[in-house]
Amino acid sequence: MNCGITEQELLSPYLLLLKSLSLIPVSHYLISLFLAILLFLYFFLEFHLPSADPISLTFNPNSEFCQFIVSKCRLLHGNYCPTIWLSSPHLQTAFLSLFGTSPRFCYKRNLFQATDGGTIALDWLMHSDVVEGISQVVNDSNDRTPIAIVVPGLTSDSTAAYIKHIAFRLAKEGWNVVVSNHRGLGGISVTSDCFYNAGWTEDLRKIIDHIHSQFPEAPLFAVGTSIGANVLVKYLGENGPNTPLVGATAVCSPWDLLISDRFINRKLVQKLYDRVLTAGLQCYAQLHQSVISRLADWDGIKKSRSVREFDNYATRLIGKFETTDTFYRQSSSAQFVGNVAIPLLCISALDDPVCTREAIPWDECRGNKNIVLATTTHGGHLAYYEGFTATSMWWVRAVQEYFQVLLSSPYADRRHKTHIVPEPLESSIDQGPFVVDAGEDGMIVAAATASEGETARADTEEQDKIDLMEKTSYHLPPQGYNSLLGPLKKKVDQLSRYSRKSIWILAYIAIVTTWPLLGPAFLLSIKKRFRRLIGK
Repeated sequence: MNCGITEQELLSPYLLLLKSLSLIPVSHYLISLFLAILLFLYFFLEFHLPSADPISLTFNPNSEFCQFIVSKCRLLHGNYCPTIWLSSPHLQTAFLSLFGTSPRFCYKRNLFQATDGGTIALDWLMHSDVVEGISQVVNDSNDRTPIAIVVPGLTSDSTAAYIKHIAFRLAKEGWNVVVSNHRGLGGISVTSDCFYNAGWTEDLRKIIDHIHSQFPEAPLFAVGTSIGANVLVKYLGENGPNTPLVGATAVCSPWDLLISDRFINRKLVQKLYDRVLTAGLQCYAQLHQSVISRLADWDGIKKSRSVREFDNYATRLIGKFETTDTFYRQSSSAQFVGNVAIPLLCISALDDPVCTREAIPWDECRGNKNIVLATTTHGGHLAYYEGFTATSMWWVRAVQEYFQVLLSSPYADRRHKTHIVPEPLESSIDQGPFVVDAGEDGMIVAAATASEGETARADTEEQDKIDLMEKTSYHLPPQGYNSLLGPLKKKVDQLSRYSRKSIWILAYIAIVTTWPLLGPAFLLSIKKRFRRLIGK
């Protein structure tokens, strides 16, 4: 009988299968598991083969300005080759937020007081500070050195790695740079009931007019990043030709906040970004709880698990929007692209894991004769690392080259000469106390306070002159949410101190993941060379 049971057991297909599987060495199972994990990571992290992909340009073919810019900017009609061990948009973006190194320098801070009582920190980096090492006071109204105004991303400030990269690059190449920190960021308390959001352009408008009145002889440029890019483009569309800016650049803009909101809640990996962004916004709210708790739903803010929930409990109420979708629609810059009346370069990565390509206003950019849209296949969100050591960022070099070409072009010269300089705004810089502020890396910066005076309205005769000059002035005709992944400063510093070895783990993962694709090609190349040597 026992023998009969054994035969039945042997005849059972499942028992035969289990017995066969038990004969396979354990090492084979481990190898299979390892390959399965690599395959999962390959698709989850969206790895790609390292390659030099050409830059895709979208612009109006009938625009002489666009053709001039494209012909002069070598980087725009070149290729972008990402860092080989960061061959993933998620690795690029995460590396920027967690491990990205940046130039070491010290800003000089100036506090701008708005009419509503709000305080905005303006962090300056002068060309002389970088090249000559001379500390220069920011008050020479006759200075003709071009000025670049930098607008950071959602919860980023002047200490973010990508902001320091662009500031240092421009300052080194002959520019004076000022980072316009958002209200409540840069170590500054909120001093009014007014907060910034993705569509709040009033602060940027006041800052630009203030700087222009202080430096009327200096050509003004602006670069916005992520949410800052959305704010900048919206401002340009609202003002049309009535802006003192000579040119601008928008890098990794979300364009349409409603589409971006749906995209960031679509896949698991995007939901991870959404959660990180929400944590950053909650940290920002915690810093200013005394004010925000009076104006918004504090319990809802603490329970928020997405950016949309935070906007519903905080941004919508503070900004007095009827619904969250209303806020997203009214704050999206895509609808203002057609009214942009100054030279604008837009840079976006098609694999951006935060700002989807679906929101890019292709037709609007193509219809406006002032806009050049440069898109790359890879790059991540505000990363664009290049070179094996990942110390250079392609978009930073592209923005600097574009500004330099534009500055030396006849377009910039005509616009700068014909734009009307407003009356200087009243300032209390000389009257206010200086404050010593310890920034990142223990740097000490001097801070002064400035206030925005009320601009006197022009009388009828002066307005007629302005209208006449605007009609005869040259400008190109109009047509047609650190960064969203801004790092939390305290958490990033803590993570950096206790996770120095993480970058090597990250590099190891990237290498072993791409080895199944690159390994055979490498071995085949060696084999061919060996055969040639034998043949000789």
